[in-house]
Amino acid sequence: MKNKYLFFAFFLALSPFCNNAVSAKQKVVALLYSPDNRTRAQFSLDEQGQLYYRLIFNTRLIVNWSRLGIETTGSSLVRGITLKGSAKKEINEKFLWPLGEDASLVNHCNELMLHCTSGRGNYDIIVRVYDGSLAFRYVCKQLGDSIVQLKSELTEFNLATSYRIYQYHEESVFRPVMVDSLPGTSDLPSTLTAAQSYISIGEADNRNYTKCVLVHGSRPNSLSLQFYTDTIYRDHRVKSVRKDSLIRFTDSLITPWRTISCSSTAIGLHAFSQLNLKLVKPLSNEVPDYVKPGKVFRVPINTQGALDGIDFAQKMNFQYILVDAGWYGAEFRTTSDPTRYLPDFHLPDIIAHARQKGIGVILYVNYVGLKAKIDIILPLYKKWGVSGLKFGFVDGGTQKGLAWLDSAMKKGNDYGMILNVHDHYKPTGLSRRYPCVLSQEGIRGDENSPDAFHNTVLPFTRYLAGPADFTFCYPNKVNDYSKNIQVSKAQQMALTIVYFDPLQAIFWYGRSQDYKDEADIEFFKYVPTVWDESKYVQGEIGEGITVARRKGRIWYLGSAAGLQKWGGSFKLDFLEKNQVYTATVYGDDGQGGIQVKKVELRHNDAFVVDLDAKGGQAVILRPQIK
Repeated sequence: MKNKYLFFAFFLALSPFCNNAVSAKQKVVALLYSPDNRTRAQFSLDEQGQLYYRLIFNTRLIVNWSRLGIETTGSSLVRGITLKGSAKKEINEKFLWPLGEDASLVNHCNELMLHCTSGRGNYDIIVRVYDGSLAFRYVCKQLGDSIVQLKSELTEFNLATSYRIYQYHEESVFRPVMVDSLPGTSDLPSTLTAAQSYISIGEADNRNYTKCVLVHGSRPNSLSLQFYTDTIYRDHRVKSVRKDSLIRFTDSLITPWRTISCSSTAIGLHAFSQLNLKLVKPLSNEVPDYVKPGKVFRVPINTQGALDGIDFAQKMNFQYILVDAGWYGAEFRTTSDPTRYLPDFHLPDIIAHARQKGIGVILYVNYVGLKAKIDIILPLYKKWGVSGLKFGFVDGGTQKGLAWLDSAMKKGNDYGMILNVHDHYKPTGLSRRYPCVLSQEGIRGDENSPDAFHNTVLPFTRYLAGPADFTFCYPNKVNDYSKNIQVSKAQQMALTIVYFDPLQAIFWYGRSQDYKDEADIEFFKYVPTVWDESKYVQGEIGEGITVARRKGRIWYLGSAAGLQKWGGSFKLDFLEKNQVYTATVYGDDGQGGIQVKKVELRHNDAFVVDLDAKGGQAVILRPQIK
């Protein structure tokens, strides 16, 4: 069994494939296969003791020999490396995850630990190879009591062919560009495409490192990592950059996992949307009872509006109301006190009414107030009966900001508060460690007027990192929110299925009294926010997508078109055999409204999706009672 996972150079030299791939100045030192043997990572050392890796998927070279290593102000961890030992093991575990796209997850991979030494420095590289994915991280221990500053991470991705990257920055639009023409940076996760090849480059378990972004590397078709920059884009030109140069460690240095996931189809990338969770070690194997997902309605900042919003939330089968910015004063002022509510917003009455109606209350607190008073407001809000917090304008880029956020998440978890982290912060799987962290933003949502191209790129890019708060601005007869919504009403409905978020915010700008058309909005009473089973059925990046998700025995289908007419046909092979379903189909009526129809469907029936540009369709398939 050992040789199935790990071969040393003297054995690999027998392989013509490996001989042809390694230069005379490189020596292959290790090889690791995925459980299905179709994904493999190789590692080599050159004459200067520089460590390299490459990745092969389905016999196709994905990443050619690329550098590994980190530069610090301490011992050299780049060149002069020798491999002093290694250890490997198989990981095969299953765990329940009631807060995700699937009720349980299988974490199955082969792991290799390379024990490296370089001068006086010792460090490990931990490698995991999954079916279709490579993950690795650097672990440097015994650094001592002195401060070691991290200067750079040398990790690079020398792609074996020419790829297009879907470039974006925080909450920007997506711009597909060739890797060799990449201007500025692209956030993680980034998705790349070539002929019959789709790659997602991401990170997991970033607790106290720094945000990294991708930049064009030193070779053709190459990408490398750059530490966090605060970059302003206008017309895709970089206007200003501020670098974070204070990345410091004592005792030990552990980097986030670097991940590369591969698929031959766009929809195949969905298999890796929960990879980050598998790479994070939980504090407990149990999800606390207080962590309850649900739909959220944002209420106005006045007492009566909030009370009405609670009644509307109960009527719509929502689980929470959100009290957004302004309830304790101007959010960015240090004089605004998040321990006190404004006089015309009587929070005790609001919380009491919400408790009576079975609705939870989530309070927004800006980063200014959080940094000053988080240790005060957590026990205070618990005493008030608050269910959770929305963090506003956190620092999700610098080491200092991410370390603070990690401690704040733990405190929220300890106090039994659910959390939604805004604004540019993106998940790296820490919900597995802190289940209270149900959602985060890091996305261009409805309030920023995304178009149908953007909407149909997101499932194959940002959502591969984890849940996102899209803040749906669903229209009504009083306000169509034409400034914000660039797609049809049915697409808005469908996206609540396509996009995953355990804490889904719907009717973002709406007033409770304006939603009166029950036939139009009844869909939102039923759609869940967490699932027992999920799959991407058909789709292509930026063109369209169909997603199927199951809760209990009920299936939900969401389909969305890009800027052109889109559709396709597929078999309903995921439905129960010998079971008749009543499908309630919510589609565009061609006049800006919703058409609702019902049809009977069975296992393996052909289902046709035929959408106009910017259109959508949402379907609920309920098994008929025999």
